[in-house]
Amino acid sequence: MDVTVPARGRIAAVLFDKDGTLMDFQKSWGPWARRVIDGLCGADEEKAAAVAQALGFDRRAALFRPGSPVIAGTPEDVLAALRPYFPRARDAEMLDRLTPEPATFAPVAVEGLAQSCARLAGAGIALAVVTNDFEAAARTHLVQMGVADAFDVVIGYDSGFGGKPRPDPCTGAAARLGVAPDACVMVGDSLHDLNAGRAAGMRTVAVLTGVAGAAELAPFADALFPSVAEMSDWILGG
Repeated sequence: MDVTVPARGRIAAVLFDKDGTLMDFQKSWGPWARRVIDGLCGADEEKAAAVAQALGFDRRAALFRPGSPVIAGTPEDVLAALRPYFPRARDAEMLDRLTPEPATFAPVAVEGLAQSCARLAGAGIALAVVTNDFEAAARTHLVQMGVADAFDVVIGYDSGFGGKPRPDPCTGAAARLGVAPDACVMVGDSLHDLNAGRAAGMRTVAVLTGVAGAAELAPFADALFPSVAEMSDWILGG
């Protein structure tokens, strides 16, 4: 789908991916993934290795590899990767095992996140989260990171718009904010985020707090920054 990115004008809203954008992906999800795989597979080391391979995860280093379905995929993508190894498990049961409890999962916010959100909100920029995670989980993580009050809208995989890279979650967030898509910026750490934003007619910003590198993301972004903490001047200069 060819999309003409709108000419640079005033930015009225910023849409953020969550994992790898608002939170450091590897530091947040790596230790969790190792615990989940060990819990699912028990003492079966061969099965644990196969499950880790299917999820694109290095158990020893507790790091996800580029291309992992966990990085930018939906819960259904993760379930699809796991079903061959747990054929008797119901999807609801697997989702329950994959849903982190707040008491045992601590998202690591990107350094400077709260300050960046406060600066943008203070300048009258509307903020939203558009994630392929469940909406309730996203809201919990925002509370844990201390930035929930900064966001006007939270869109998850189950919020009625489907998942990225489809543009629908982005256009849905814009509609809920009451902002035209061409006055929005989509910020993310993966091609799913950037492709969704561009297909929605939005400008796109890539950040490097996920797994993908600059060479992969830059061709699809209007701007690229080390993290969301460095992009405020670019947003406010629109």
